[in-house]
Amino acid sequence: MENNSSLFATHTSDKTPLVIGNVEIPAYVLNNGQRVFSQNGIQKALGFTGTSGDWLLNFVKSKQLQVEKNAGLLESVGNRVTFNRVGAGGSVTTTYGYDATILIDICDAILEAKNAGKLSAKNKIYADQAGIIIRSVAKVGIIALIDEATGYQYDREKDALQVILQAYINEELLKWQKMFPDTFYYEIFRLNGWDYTVSGIKRRPGVIGKWTNELIYKQLPKGILDELKSKTPKSADGNYTARFFQSLTPDIGHPALTAQLYKVIGLMNISNNWTEFKSHFNKMVDRSNGQTELDFDRIEKEIIN
Repeated sequence: MENNSSLFATHTSDKTPLVIGNVEIPAYVLNNGQRVFSQNGIQKALGFTGTSGDWLLNFVKSKQLQVEKNAGLLESVGNRVTFNRVGAGGSVTTTYGYDATILIDICDAILEAKNAGKLSAKNKIYADQAGIIIRSVAKVGIIALIDEATGYQYDREKDALQVILQAYINEELLKWQKMFPDTFYYEIFRLNGWDYTVSGIKRRPGVIGKWTNELIYKQLPKGILDELKSKTPKSADGNYTARFFQSLTPDIGHPALTAQLYKVIGLMNISNNWTEFKSHFNKMVDRSNGQTELDFDRIEKEIIN
């Protein structure tokens, strides 16, 4: 049994449950790249409703599963993985699990025992569940193989990212989101060392709209802002009744926004990290007319808080 305190979960299925068949199974990716299911999750997926953490090992040890084709399974089940994960409230929890592929091996072993007539009547419920798992994983696997072979997996991820971006970008920015190439958002994540995936973006919703505002819209030349103010209607008490950005015009507003966008992307491309980009950005502002140097420290504190 492996007991390695250096193993810890870098990714979890806590927010997006993994469902196989009709059961949710806690899934993790460890810092060594290993994909694992929790021990209790595997037991539950197979249909075990008790509380014993040793049920799986004892079941595999039983004579019922001692079929020739199942040779080596007992050793695999005995090689349990111990790892740490961050639980609710930030507490660190020690968790027991198995390499994710062992679930299929166990299901195959149960079905082999059933076919050999060795599985007791009361344990045939586990064979039923094993069959459901095998079929479910096979269907998902076929889709994944096709997506990889055709390259659709990249488009699938890209489409999902765009849905999330649109959901998190401030409403007043949403109208203009299509003007922003994916590179702009990718560079923000790259420079900060963040994971540019669906789950990565879900963890950082505030950053998307905040930096779009600060780096692009708030940096438009003063003349553009004056133009927006003159075109934005006011109520009787003098308050604006619409967002300035809603009044960007094709002849003035759009070209200014596009120019600012690609200046920022250019600076991002030549920067190795966020600190370097901040320096490049404010140097550019020093040489420009009408733009405002950003107080990055203040803005980043606002984002965190």
